[in-house]
Order: sequence, then structure tokens, then C-alpha cells
Amino acid sequence: MHCRKPEVPFLWLELRATMKMTGENNAAKSEITMDDVKNLIKRKDEIEEQIKAYYDVLEDQCVGVEGPLVDAEGFPRADVNLYQIRTARHSISCLQNDHKAIMEEIEEALHKLHAREKAKRGGDEAGDQEEAMEQQVTLPPPFARVDAVTQGSPACGAGLRVGDEIIEFGSVNTENFQNLQNIASVVQHSEGKPLRVSVIRDGQKAQMSLTPQRWSGRGLLGCNIVPIHR
Repeated sequence: MHCRKPEVPFLWLELRATMKMTGENNAAKSEITMDDVKNLIKRKDEIEEQIKAYYDVLEDQCVGVEGPLVDAEGFPRADVNLYQIRTARHSISCLQNDHKAIMEEIEEALHKLHAREKAKRGGDEAGDQEEAMEQQVTLPPPFARVDAVTQGSPACGAGLRVGDEIIEFGSVNTENFQNLQNIASVVQHSEGKPLRVSVIRDGQKAQMSLTPQRWSGRGLLGCNIVPIHR
């Protein structure tokens, strides 16, 4: 099998070093500016590109995030590059943590900026630009929607509701979602294990823990999910 060599680890290390240096510089500043927020958003976009590059490596190897690395007899698979796969999976996990951290940093910066602008303008429609950007940054576009939930099902017990728009389902998120098979694969490999699910509900982000498991009805979830076409 022909596979590309993942050169992204070097870019990732450089990116993490940049994030650390910028964070130290920002800590020394007394006030957050709109340029600071734009720089944070730029770094967020760079992290998302890195995550996508690693997912491309896993796709080239035809294993994904959850695919087994041993054969039916329990031996390491000889048809894939195990080093590349393990490196990509580990890097995705680390980068997703970085992504979460920078999203929180952006949200905090926008709150501070908005509060200062509101105080400066006396509260008269202050910070509209910051508030709109905050909504855009902190709420990524959903990739799927819940259109049915059965009473007594695992999905119902977890708090999932009809109309919830999904932005994270276990390891599947807005950046790596391709089709519903991604969710089905995560569910299949996570029976009896809690999955973190994040949705947009009434314009706000809501999180819950959903454990795929056998119940009296069909499937492991008891809900119907449809893709959102963008």
C-alpha cells in the first residue's frame, strides 16, 4: 500500500511552540485587542488544518481512528504502517486538546473585549461585532441533526432531544465528519462505553454523556440522526 509520510509532526511542534510564546506575550498585556482575537482565531484554523492532515494519513491507511491494528490472530497487522497510524492517532488526540484550549482562550478574550467595549460605550448596542464573532467561533457548524428519540432508549436517558444539532459525537466532530457511517463506526466500537456528545440546542451548546448499549428497542442508541448538508 502506498502511503504518504506524515510531515505534520514538525509543523505541530512549531505550532505548539508558537502558541506557548504567544500565550506568554498575551499574559504580559494588560488589555485584549481585536487583533489578539484574530490571531487566536488564526491559530485555531491552523490547528484544524493539522488535525485534517492527520485524518488524511489515517484515511490513506484505511483504518480511521478506531480501526484495529491487529489481525484476526492477534498479531500486528502487516498491511499498514503501524508507526504512521499510532503517530497520527496520538497527534490528533493532542491537537484536539489544543483546539479545546484555544477555543476557551478565544471565548475568554471575546468576553473581556465585549465587556470593555460595553462599558466604554455605556451599553448602547456595544460589542455587536465581538458578540457575532463569539457566536461564530464558539459554536462550530453542526454536521447532523436528531430527528427522532425513542422513550426509554439510551439516547433518551442521556438527554438527547429531537431537533438537537450535533457538533461532536465521540471522536467525530465538525472538522472530520464525512457521512453517517462515521457515527455508526464510533457507536459500534463503543458499546458499553460513554461517549461525549455536544449539540446546539436553542442557540446554546449542550453536552451529555451517551453510552451505546443493548436495550428493549432496536440498535444501541434508540434515536435517528440525519446529516446536515452545508
